[in-house]
Amino acid sequence: MLSRLVLAAKLFRRDEKGLFVNATVEHLGPCKKLIRVEVDPQTVDKAFAETTSHFAHRAVLPGFRPGKVPLHLIVKTFAAKIENEVKKNLMSEAYTQALKEHRVRQAATPEVEEIQFGRGQSFQFTVTLESFPEFNLPPYKGIAVTREVGQVTDGDVERALNSLREQNSTYNDVSRPVQLGDYVIVNYKATCEGKPLTDFSSTLSGLAERENLWMHIAPGGSAIPGLPEQLIGATEGETRVAKVTFPSDFPVAVLVGKDGDYTVQVLKVKERLLPEVNDEFAKLFKAQNLDHLCQGVRQDLEKELSFRQKRGVRDQLIKSLTSNVQFELPESVVVNETNNVVYDIVRENQERGITPEAIDKHKDEIYAAANTGAKDRLKVGMILGKIAEVENIRAERDEINLRIRAMAVQNKVKLEKMAKQLMDSGGINQIADQIVSSKVLDFLELHAQVTDVITPSTLALSPQGSEGAPSA
Repeated sequence: MLSRLVLAAKLFRRDEKGLFVNATVEHLGPCKKLIRVEVDPQTVDKAFAETTSHFAHRAVLPGFRPGKVPLHLIVKTFAAKIENEVKKNLMSEAYTQALKEHRVRQAATPEVEEIQFGRGQSFQFTVTLESFPEFNLPPYKGIAVTREVGQVTDGDVERALNSLREQNSTYNDVSRPVQLGDYVIVNYKATCEGKPLTDFSSTLSGLAERENLWMHIAPGGSAIPGLPEQLIGATEGETRVAKVTFPSDFPVAVLVGKDGDYTVQVLKVKERLLPEVNDEFAKLFKAQNLDHLCQGVRQDLEKELSFRQKRGVRDQLIKSLTSNVQFELPESVVVNETNNVVYDIVRENQERGITPEAIDKHKDEIYAAANTGAKDRLKVGMILGKIAEVENIRAERDEINLRIRAMAVQNKVKLEKMAKQLMDSGGINQIADQIVSSKVLDFLELHAQVTDVITPSTLALSPQGSEGAPSA
């Protein structure tokens, strides 16, 4: 059982408002505390008197002019409201003073238990809460990092142009047999040991049977290794039985290493045609001519290179900070952040076409990965936040407004509507945190010991595929 250490002496202390409060703090765990708060009787009676007087000035009762109602009638008529008002105000002020006095930063909604309250007696209550951890910052100025230095080459531009060509390919029907590099549209059904794959697992529906599937006839052109190559030489309308061996990374373990039979009907054979790189091609991207397109591509690649360099430096800075400081995290905050990450992972997988059954099957791994990611994000945020406090780095109002304006333009909504949505959802604080984190990382990079390392460039625009030609 964890020992409880009382941190505060039992003496009433006066805050700037004249409130006499005695507060003690007990550690219940690394980020969990119990605060006992007591407000002296004189302060309680004074609060009752002031609140009663306030009600008297605004109360309206039949037979009396406003502000002329006798106090005993005020007390009798509004007793419950006066008591609730006194309790609410005293609790808020006393708890705020206790947090400030003991430098406790609340991390989640606390649990409050009232012990004693009434006229002529002290007001006593306890608060159980999770707090943000206290920790000492590691040295954060002069962190040694390396920065990859390179330049965009003509080869990079050429590769990017080829990627743009691939994104704008056309697919023509051909009447000849299938060749390497072609695309085919097929129907298929799969069995193993004479049974449909779905008999082994319902999550295999997409790999067990498909209709009108586009498949690239090339190694790696399908999620089923070895299948595309066995269709070489087939003609439109032909049906072939292809034999495959399920690989070690196949999603259903019971099938790993076993042989499967894929009955494939070739519906269409298509030849991929790449557009010529000329002025007409450039106009597809709203460029005046090919030279103008090449200049734009080079500028985009230079921005990508700059972003990659900055990200590499920042990753090293964050790794150095997180590896040199250890502290516990508030449990409820970790749970909440983990749930947010799980939601993002599930949404991304659903957008990729992963079935709910397949996602559910891996829910334990998803939650474990999300929990690790959530802890990493929270730890980084707390370290950067503390550096911001020490260095007095803040998000200015103009910076927040500029970010809100950009979000309004991006989402095509009015500025006022976007601002209200962010206010209602707590998004303003998130924007401020993002701005502060970015400024702290700029500060760390400015004060880092940076060593430039020349590396060959590997930049290229990733092909996005062509409309009407989904991959397996």
